Amino acid sequence: MERLGTGIGWRPEIADAVERMPGIDWVEVVAENVCPGHLPESLRRLRERGVTVIPHGVSLGLGGAERPDAGRLAALAERVEALGAPLVTEHIAFVRAGGPLTASPRLEAGHLLPVPRTRDALDVLCENIRIAQDALPVPLAVENIAALISWPGEEMTEGQFLYDLADRTGVRLLIDVANLHTNHVNRAEDPAEALAELPLEALAYVHVAGGFERDGVWHDSHAHPVPRPVLDILTDLASRVSPPGVLLERDENFPEPAELEGELRAIREAVEKGGGGAGQGGAGRATISRGPSSGTGRAASSTRPAGAPAEAARQRLALAQTALLSALVAGTPAPEGFDRVRLGVQARALAGKRADVVAKVAPELPLILGAGYRPAFLAYAHGAPMTDGYRRDALAFAEHLLCGGTLTEARTRRQVREWWLERSGPAPRSRRPAVRLARATRKVLLRR
Repeated sequence: MERLGTGIGWRPEIADAVERMPGIDWVEVVAENVCPGHLPESLRRLRERGVTVIPHGVSLGLGGAERPDAGRLAALAERVEALGAPLVTEHIAFVRAGGPLTASPRLEAGHLLPVPRTRDALDVLCENIRIAQDALPVPLAVENIAALISWPGEEMTEGQFLYDLADRTGVRLLIDVANLHTNHVNRAEDPAEALAELPLEALAYVHVAGGFERDGVWHDSHAHPVPRPVLDILTDLASRVSPPGVLLERDENFPEPAELEGELRAIREAVEKGGGGAGQGGAGRATISRGPSSGTGRAASSTRPAGAPAEAARQRLALAQTALLSALVAGTPAPEGFDRVRLGVQARALAGKRADVVAKVAPELPLILGAGYRPAFLAYAHGAPMTDGYRRDALAFAEHLLCGGTLTEARTRRQVREWWLERSGPAPRSRRPAVRLARATRKVLLRR
């Protein structure tokens, strides 16, 4: 048995501060950012102190039309085992589209995008979650996401969709109250109505995060302080159920530790105001049991509907998601029924996020290009959708610069070329002149 309480998202930039923070009962890590065989020393020390570590996945795309990738599921399970986690979490979202179901090129969003709240999408999501549950060694919880856009022709509310999902699969829910606030601003959805419809008995834990509003659109940035409306939704939730755990998310623009500790205090106070922490201390402590020793994370009471969704449902969902993602990242026309202005906002946000992440994955490129990096990348992204992750995206961007004739300064072009050569091969380029000369000679001979 493992206990949750008040937690914070562990990030390398604040690792030392998290270790020193009082009252931290557990932490959450982005699953894809940890290597099972080489866990950061900070996480090792936290685990030795008895702090629970829960992996939070971002790349499965359980809401996508295709079945979950076996390799990604195996990698997530490996991280669960390495961290000794009692639970693993992912998102109700799609992150890629295209491919065999649509006979079109595969596209990557690099972001969590909303699934339509339709019967087709629910049927597909339920089967995908059951596949994931069977592959994971502990219970799975899935998170509601923030969205800038709404699908036309939706058949259910958020609460109804999540209720049916939990009822049909036995999956637990990770409720992000910041995302409920985002959807209130962006899609006019009432957080109180959503909470009233949710199966709160399936609650695994709660996320709290900050964001900002610009031109009537709320951006779930995870880089700003938690606003009062988000804390009020947390209080509302705590008045309905005692949260098993509450966690503060912060992904960038990290403040001083004292400010993070102040946000954690505000979170505890919001829970206590709702009555969720009464008699249990902190953020309302509860227990979460480990999955069965047989290796399946599904709850014993889970029920399966007869049969799997028809392949026709997957194909319909695939076509719809591909059309939307293509409009967002490849400049194709907006699908019928979507708000074109909102699609434009989302497209710019996706391109901006790509630029930011590539700058982290390949920090040398902004240093080489200086102030020209961001406009050059956004111009590239407009006509070159991401197809194979951010590292490949960084290489493709460098190739675009080198082949497009936009680098007029010889020194900059030489630096970009050296960077690309260093990273595009199967192994780093040797620093020894003789090896470099032999490699260059071999390339010349192969061209003849």
